[in-house]
Amino acid sequence: MASSIGNEKSVNPVLRISQLDALELNKALEQLVWSQFTSCFHGFKPGVLAHIEPEVKAFLWLLLWRFTIYSKNATVGQAILNIQYKNNLSQTEKYQPLSKHQKLWYLIFTVGGRWLEERCYDLFSNRQLQSVSKIKHYINFGAGLLKLCGLVNFLIFLQKGTFATLTERILGIRSVFCKPQSVRQVGFEYMNRELLWHGFAEFLIYLLPLINVQKLKLKICSWCFPIANLPNSDKTLATHYKVCSLCGEWPTMPHTIGCSHVFCYYCIKSNYLFDMYFTCPKCGSEVHSLQPLKYKIEMTELHV
Repeated sequence: MASSIGNEKSVNPVLRISQLDALELNKALEQLVWSQFTSCFHGFKPGVLAHIEPEVKAFLWLLLWRFTIYSKNATVGQAILNIQYKNNLSQTEKYQPLSKHQKLWYLIFTVGGRWLEERCYDLFSNRQLQSVSKIKHYINFGAGLLKLCGLVNFLIFLQKGTFATLTERILGIRSVFCKPQSVRQVGFEYMNRELLWHGFAEFLIYLLPLINVQKLKLKICSWCFPIANLPNSDKTLATHYKVCSLCGEWPTMPHTIGCSHVFCYYCIKSNYLFDMYFTCPKCGSEVHSLQPLKYKIEMTELHV
């Protein structure tokens, strides 16, 4: 019954980007499974899995193969993207599931091939015998040849859009959509809003460093709380000099900029270094010269 339903399903070709996304999802899943598995051995002696790591990985990939390719004709990445494998060796254009031989050979080429590569590297890496070096040379040559064939296959895949990996081309299995892909009505209102706000944020990021916020703040304060210039008598200066015009506290090392107002040395120096066109927030006078206050004012006199 299942086979008859599968024969009635039509074949829908898969985009190249979807096939590549499925491969990347498969790699991400394998990394996730391996990281979760190794986290179970954090409390053990370091390197407890080092000697049997290829076998452990092969066992985990075998379990993934059993519950993905063997049972559903699709990897995890393909299942997420609504893709599955089709037996391309069949003469009909209708969907044909993979045969058991194709599934077993897929297991041998993927899981067995990676296990053999890792195990051979461990066996021959520390041995210097002449016979072993020849075997290692042949193995490296074969691995390089397979990578070259994989590169050629990938270039052909980019041109024709079928058989993303060399294993798929050798076994004659092709990626197809599980269900027909209907034409979707895509609205661009949300995308337009995102692009608009993104452009506005980029504009603000470019504009804000050019705005002198401190000077703007002082200008607004001077407009909201205007104070007329006071006569420069000793009594008036003594009364007026008891607070810093910037911080509003008792002036520490009081200095003047040429007007009748006083500032802490660090307040006026930091603002002047930040803005060379700094003006007094009280009267708007420009900085003519930064001079220490010449009047000796006692705190006891000012608090009276």
